[in-house]
Amino acid sequence: MSSTLLIIQTLNGLQLGVLLFLIAAGLTLVFGVMDFINLAHGVQYMLGAYLAAMFVAWTGSFVIGLILALISALAFGLLLEIVVMRHLYDRDHLEQVLATFGLILFLNEAVKIIWGAAPLQVPVPDMLTGSIVIANGVLYPVWRLAIIGAGLGVALGLYLVVAKTRVGMLIRAGASNAQMVSALGVDIRRLFMIVFGFGAMLAGFAGCMAAPVLSVEPGMGDNLLILAFVVIVIGGIGSIRGAFVGALIVGLTDTLLRSFSVDLLRLGGLSAGDARTIGPAIASMSIYILMAAVLFFRPTGLFPAKG
Repeated sequence: MSSTLLIIQTLNGLQLGVLLFLIAAGLTLVFGVMDFINLAHGVQYMLGAYLAAMFVAWTGSFVIGLILALISALAFGLLLEIVVMRHLYDRDHLEQVLATFGLILFLNEAVKIIWGAAPLQVPVPDMLTGSIVIANGVLYPVWRLAIIGAGLGVALGLYLVVAKTRVGMLIRAGASNAQMVSALGVDIRRLFMIVFGFGAMLAGFAGCMAAPVLSVEPGMGDNLLILAFVVIVIGGIGSIRGAFVGALIVGLTDTLLRSFSVDLLRLGGLSAGDARTIGPAIASMSIYILMAAVLFFRPTGLFPAKG
């Protein structure tokens, strides 16, 4: 274990954390405000990456491609809410799970038909290519730092929107008691539509930012969706602050333990062979063990939503 590797993996963990936050922020609002389980949220992350790949290729500009992809992701989210999701709000959770799982299958096949099954690549913007020195002899890609910066910027913007605006007040109230908000005369259906569309755009933004460092391919959002659910359980359903803290905890825990679990076990006295056998298994289970511990000691999460 070296300090150089520790710094790099910590930054990688922060990068994973902010990507998870961008996905989990929309998911936790949809779940908390609307009491709606949307398994198709990971598909919206994938769709954002595909839209970015398409628009960047068409325009030759990452910035213009990003803007067009965000607008398209928002429009698609609103369309999905109007055509499909709003007809499921009054159904039970099992029916919501089955219906949105069907959407995953449908949309994964749809992107194969439209863009093909082969992975797509999105180039890093010219001004953000290369690496910079972040410590003595430690280089780190500029684009990955840009992802961390963008995620932190979105987190600050979301905090200001949720904590300082009327829409944010309604969202917080809706997360606490949606029926009471509706009884007070608020058009809860419109609030649901705004929250769903905004959540879809956030997931699409995460896909756009991840596209230059990952292969854009069908099903790329499925694994991240599972991690996003872990994040909102740890952070607290309906809580933006909880999603942010939970995402950083999950991102750092998963990345650091996958890198250093073997070394830590050897320091704890295990033989090299046993450490190499047990370490990866513990690393892959670590965030789920953490989630179970949070559920045991704080069943509503670390930062449950408040009205």
